Amino acid sequence: MASHRKLRAAAVVCAAVVATGPAPVAAWAANAGPAAAPPGAAAPAPSPDPFAHLTADEIAERAVTATQSATSLRMTGRVVSEGQPLDIDFAVNDQDECTGLMRIKGGTAELRRVDDVTYMKGDEAFWRVSMTSQGVPEPQITATLELIKGRWLKIAEGQAGSEALGGVCDLKSLLADLGKDKEQRSGLTRGPDGTVAGTPVATLVKKKAGGETTTVSVSEQGKPYILKLVKAGGDEPGTMLFRDYDKPVVVKAPPADETVDLSRLDGGVPA
Repeated sequence: MASHRKLRAAAVVCAAVVATGPAPVAAWAANAGPAAAPPGAAAPAPSPDPFAHLTADEIAERAVTATQSATSLRMTGRVVSEGQPLDIDFAVNDQDECTGLMRIKGGTAELRRVDDVTYMKGDEAFWRVSMTSQGVPEPQITATLELIKGRWLKIAEGQAGSEALGGVCDLKSLLADLGKDKEQRSGLTRGPDGTVAGTPVATLVKKKAGGETTTVSVSEQGKPYILKLVKAGGDEPGTMLFRDYDKPVVVKAPPADETVDLSRLDGGVPA
């Protein structure tokens, strides 16, 4: 029936909203270049300074290379994308698996990807905001909410929305953006050293015309991973923390009786 096809289309549109979460975070981070440490964060530099003989630009180059080599990481924080604040908490690995949360306009959604299948579970506020923003009529919103209430939307490889959602969990693709524009990593200055979650860090600062300042905190212990990125001023302010590098990311598929297969929505019958 045409109405059922519309319901399916509405659900796919909602699912695609999740792609505006972590994916823009990578682009946001890539465009940020390296940023000033928050007040009170300054701490004596460890001795010896692992970056003592490097310029700020050289430190940034090492940080990008190290971060891109990670097999997994967890990113948490808030960014602004197209004027909309997004809160995220995602763990991603290099096997295209991920698990995490995103919050937008008071709504919350969980996302999991394992074995090339994406699962998404949103609360009513999330789905309603998502569908409303896409212009979905209220009757279709109500009907769709009844079908997916309290359940995970299951999107298999090849189904509508799968590619966009899968990109959220593509660690190598997310990190590749960090190295695309070397100009963003030039003309940096080194700010006062500090700490992030107890780890000593070097801070790299870049100021742009218009008052935008970006600060990147680079670990001074172990590999020079990026641990924190802050953008102040400009159109896309925000803070992102990166941690749990190279740690296992455990993702489990939801029980079958708690899912709704995307293909079943064509018939309007929950899986």
